[in-house]
Amino acid sequence: MSTTSIPAPDHSPRLRAALLAADFTADGLLELLGAPAYAALARSETVPALRATRGDTPLATLVRLFLLQRPVPRERAEAALPLDVALADGWVVADGTGDSGAVRATVDVRPYGGPEGQDWFIVSDLGCSVGGAAGASGHEEGVVLGVGGASTTLAGLTVRTPVGSALDVGTGSGIQALHAAQHATRVTATDLNPRALGFTRLTLALSGAPAADLREGSLFAPVGEETYDLIVSNPPFVISPGARLTYRDGGMGGDDLCRTLVQQTGDHLNAGGYAHFLANWQHVEGEEWQDRLRSWVPRGCDAWIVQREVQDVTQYAELWLRDSGDHRSDPAAYAARYDAWLDEFEARGTKAVGFGWISLRKSGAAEPSIVIEEWPHSVEQPLGESVRAHFERQDYLRARDDAALLADHFVLASEVVQEQVGLPGAEDPEHVVLRQNRGMRRATKVDTVGAGFAGVCDGSLSAGRILDAIARLMGEDPVLLRDRTPRSIRLLVEEGFLEPATGVGAGSGTGTAGGTEPGAAG
Repeated sequence: MSTTSIPAPDHSPRLRAALLAADFTADGLLELLGAPAYAALARSETVPALRATRGDTPLATLVRLFLLQRPVPRERAEAALPLDVALADGWVVADGTGDSGAVRATVDVRPYGGPEGQDWFIVSDLGCSVGGAAGASGHEEGVVLGVGGASTTLAGLTVRTPVGSALDVGTGSGIQALHAAQHATRVTATDLNPRALGFTRLTLALSGAPAADLREGSLFAPVGEETYDLIVSNPPFVISPGARLTYRDGGMGGDDLCRTLVQQTGDHLNAGGYAHFLANWQHVEGEEWQDRLRSWVPRGCDAWIVQREVQDVTQYAELWLRDSGDHRSDPAAYAARYDAWLDEFEARGTKAVGFGWISLRKSGAAEPSIVIEEWPHSVEQPLGESVRAHFERQDYLRARDDAALLADHFVLASEVVQEQVGLPGAEDPEHVVLRQNRGMRRATKVDTVGAGFAGVCDGSLSAGRILDAIARLMGEDPVLLRDRTPRSIRLLVEEGFLEPATGVGAGSGTGTAGGTEPGAAG
């Protein structure tokens, strides 16, 4: 890893043209390396890629230089790059003497496929992006990480409707700002680390994206009282004893940084605006974790919070000690740091740490919708359209009492299938399951009424008339059935199994927020 001076962006268009001419793109890498070597990069294993780049093509040279970070002969670099420009601006440096010497990269340049097939490049410090699986593996304070699984997860969660203004808090290497630049008129990016702002400038310039308004400082301090239509942040959320590493430790105790970030967001969101975060939160003795997170939600905002994973304190400490390379240090030093983590958790009464997503929408509702759930199961990214549809469904449900709900017409979401579960040969199933094949991929058990209701929802009849027909078929009192069913209908609408026939909240789960790059987890 290196935290040397940052290259100048002055000749980025010429460098971009050279990279594209050599097919130094996500698709080009896959074709050159092959699927096994490409996948190995996700595991931080570079030997297969080194074997695949033994040739002297410009693409093989660029992969070795910027991706695998190996010196390459000067003549090969000259064939792949405008070398005079790359040397002058500091993208590469001489690694030897004379024309027969070699050159080496000063930064990691990683191809990244945009959601609409754009060829982008993420620039970061050396040693911080190969596979993304091994973290920074070091202790340098100003290090700037490249794109990894967390980055692509947040990009996929973000609602991608056109907006006037977007704010990326803690921009790092600039991937969120790059995505935002595609649908926001104005992008502001902040970071406490001035090196990160430099790398964001390079990422945007080398990707051919508009420049962002870059501001140095912590959280919302650099933007004063300004407000935005979209706010995104992949903050330094790691809960640790002391802030040794800027890229991951926020410098506040426990989960205070994530709490402060979420709580202050309400003051910086425009009406109807969205905010999206990745976060960690403590599970504390004597407190429900859902209540803890509910207290973070700012006034006037609806919230959808999803806990994706929970680790006990030993697992959590070991994860981040490995990430920083402490497991390869002196055993006594490692044990002391491990002990310090456990002391910190014990002092705070922390028994586990949760990881997940937080999405907010500035609704201004008197009774905001706050949905907090645990969902460790697989999902289909990108989820931005599913997030947008979730909040629109909350608006719809909030505006309708039971009588209005029964008067409305619904359709079964296009991606929903029905499964009947029971013993082989049985006349009737034990239960019926509705399952989504896209988005959150939810599944829910329904009774006979629920299955019959969902099965005939094609928008032609109101919910009340469907229930009346079901009551006649089952010999039930239609009044009683109308009284007890709206709650089940609300749940099916809230979770996206049913959609109002008017199209309100009708999201298919598809979107345009995703990206691809070697070594990015989903």
